[in-house]
Parts: sequence; structure tokens; C-alpha cells
Amino acid sequence: MASARVFVARMAGLAVFGPDGERIGKVRDVVVTLRVDSSPPRVLGLVVDLSSRRRIFVPMLRVADVAPTAATLATGSVNLRAFDQRPNETLVLGELLDSPVTVRESDATGTVVDAAIEPTRTRDWAITKVAVRHRRTRLARRARVEVYSWESVSGLDVAAARGADRLLAVFDAMRPADVAAALSKLPEERQRQVVDALDDERLADVFEELSEADQRELLAYLDEDRAADVLEAMSPDDAADLLGELSDDEAGRLLELMEPGESEPVRRLLRYEWDTAGGLMTPEPITLGPDATVAEALARVRNPEVPAALASMVFVVRPPTATPTGRYLGCVHAQQLLRAAPFELVAGMVDTELAQLGPDAGLGEVTRYFATYNLVAGPVVDPEEHLLGAVTVDDVLDHLLPSGWRDRDSATVRAHQVDPDVLDAEGVSGA
Repeated sequence: MASARVFVARMAGLAVFGPDGERIGKVRDVVVTLRVDSSPPRVLGLVVDLSSRRRIFVPMLRVADVAPTAATLATGSVNLRAFDQRPNETLVLGELLDSPVTVRESDATGTVVDAAIEPTRTRDWAITKVAVRHRRTRLARRARVEVYSWESVSGLDVAAARGADRLLAVFDAMRPADVAAALSKLPEERQRQVVDALDDERLADVFEELSEADQRELLAYLDEDRAADVLEAMSPDDAADLLGELSDDEAGRLLELMEPGESEPVRRLLRYEWDTAGGLMTPEPITLGPDATVAEALARVRNPEVPAALASMVFVVRPPTATPTGRYLGCVHAQQLLRAAPFELVAGMVDTELAQLGPDAGLGEVTRYFATYNLVAGPVVDPEEHLLGAVTVDDVLDHLLPSGWRDRDSATVRAHQVDPDVLDAEGVSGA
């Protein structure tokens, strides 16, 4: 993705192309979500005008590059559902421009004439700069325009002070597990308002932490297209667990609506019983070829999108490295990588002695495996020596705990991490 700063006003009308060069449409606006403090707003995606005059939403995760002459998508497949702005979303061109602001340091006032977006270290995009036109003075023939950091101006860092908007502002700074706990305590109408307002990626993170009953209820509320989008954004093992709770017809329809590349690993997981290593595993562990260096392995381990348990171990395989892989050669523990020189090959430190789990290993066998070897992740290998995925200890614990454990006292305690004034307004603070 391009690292250059892009001013949004210059993006208006910019051509949007697919990865093969096919013109898809043109940029209409940029969608962001504002925060309650002065932190830069996160960019959610682009509003794109299609040639048919239909406006659609393209998430920034699907944007490969934004250049002065065009925007290029990472995939030619886009959701053609008409763009529908949600309560926590703000249009930069349609709503932020011409807004009055005050420069914090000087108390000078002016209006926003442009805003700049750029990628952050977490691979998100954010508004980092705003161009402000100051009021013309008697001594100046023209009103001057100056560019400030987002944090340097006030007046734009607003969020609604009531209802779902206020809750969303609070939820934005919380862990998904805590958001799920608080969401489960809200009245049904408020739950649905929050679900409507959350973007698909954030909603997927929250869905992964909800109880099975809440998952089914809220999934049934979503229209099928959005339900499929949320399932795509979930980790495959969590998506498979959720689909396993549905009827075959419901699960089949949602799988058909998902992108083939996203649905295939979920379909593979659904072939196994839920209480086996195959049903518990994630098909997206860190896999490397034997010619990979320690530096490459550590770069994969440092990826903030990789869960901590999966980052504890990398698996060395023959090509192909995507699951199901070529022949499984062994694993390398993250601590070993930290003690090795960056230029060393992972092939030289492979642990070939660690026992492997078969996909049909039962929950009891998987539990004993983790207790015996003191691991937080373990490989799942089929009889032909292909690595199918990895089981992590958090998934084992999730299935060992009593049914409905997320709805019990621990969830209530976590829910109280929300500002009591906010929950009091919803009538659930003492729930």
C-alpha cells in the first residue's frame, strides 16, 4: 500500500481500478469514524460511484494503493450493495469540509477546506492533517490556508453525547471481549443500533467473543449479505463454530455468499467434529519454507494481527506453505528465534521431536497434549504429513469451560468496565 499522504479533496472523482486494470468506478467520498478524544479518526473505506450511478462502499482493507492519478483495489471482487451510512460514520467531503475549527495553540478560528489521510503503523488509514482556511483580516488580501495535525485543532473531535453514538465512542477504546460482555447486557433495540453502526471488521472481533446464543440472535438480525461479510472477517475457526450452530440450509446459504477464498478454509473445518483437533484448529498458523531466515520468521511473529498464542510457534513445511501444506518438517519456538542470528535459516533449528495432533484427536487427547508439553499452540497433521492447522490453548479452554460461561458472572464484571454513566443511561448498570 502506498505510504504517501493523500488529500481527500483531490481524491474526488479519482478513478478506481481493479488489480487487473479494469475500471470499476470513481471515488465519491471517504468514510471515517470519529473518536471522543483528539485521536485521529480511522478511515473505514471509500464511497465509490459505479458507472451505473450506484454508490457502493469499499473497505480500506481492500484498497491496495492510492496514487495521485487513481486508486487500485487488491481484489476485483466488490460488494455491490448500495452504500448506507451508519450512525458512527462521517463523510469527509460531505460532512467534515467547511466545518468550523479552532487552532488549540493560538485560538485562531477557521474552516476546514481539506483533510489528509495516510497509512498508520497498524496498517490502518487515518486522518492525520487538516487544511484550515483562516478568516481574512484587514491586512490580508486573501484568507491564508495552513495545514495542521489533527490533534492541533478542536471542533471536529466530536461524538454524540447520547444513545448508541455515545456507547460506540466508549466501545471504541475497549477490547472486543469487553465490548461483547457489555453488548450482551443492553436492551435488544440498543444492541441492534450498535451492531448496525459497527464496521464489519470490528463487529467480527466482537462476534468472536459473544456467547453462542447471542451470536445466533444477532446473526439472525443481520441481512444475509452483511452476515456473510462479518463471517469473512472472522477467523475461520470461529466462523466455523458459529456456522456449526446453524441449520445446514442456513450455513450453506451463508457459505455461498462468502468469497470463495474466505469460505474454503471454513468448509474444511466444518468437516470435523467440533470437539476434535480438526474442529478446534485454526487453518492460518505461521508457516514458512525451510529456506526462510530467522529475520523473516520474526517479522511474521511480530505481526500485530497474529494472536499471541499463534505467534508462539512457527511451522516449517515443504511448499505449498498454505494449509493444507506440503510435507510437515517440524516447528520452531518463538524463544528459539529470539536467541538466533537474523541471517540463520529456520531449517537449522527445527524441532522434529515434538509430537503432533491428528485431526480426529478428541478434546481429552488435545488437553493432555497441551498439559504434557507445556504448549500454547500445537500442530495438526494428517496421515499424509500435511500440516492442516494449529490448535491454540485458548480454543481448548473455550471448549472445556461449561456451556454458557460467557454469560456468567465474569462477563458481568467485565461489563462494568464501561463508564457507569453510559450503562445507567441504558438501564443496565446494575444488571
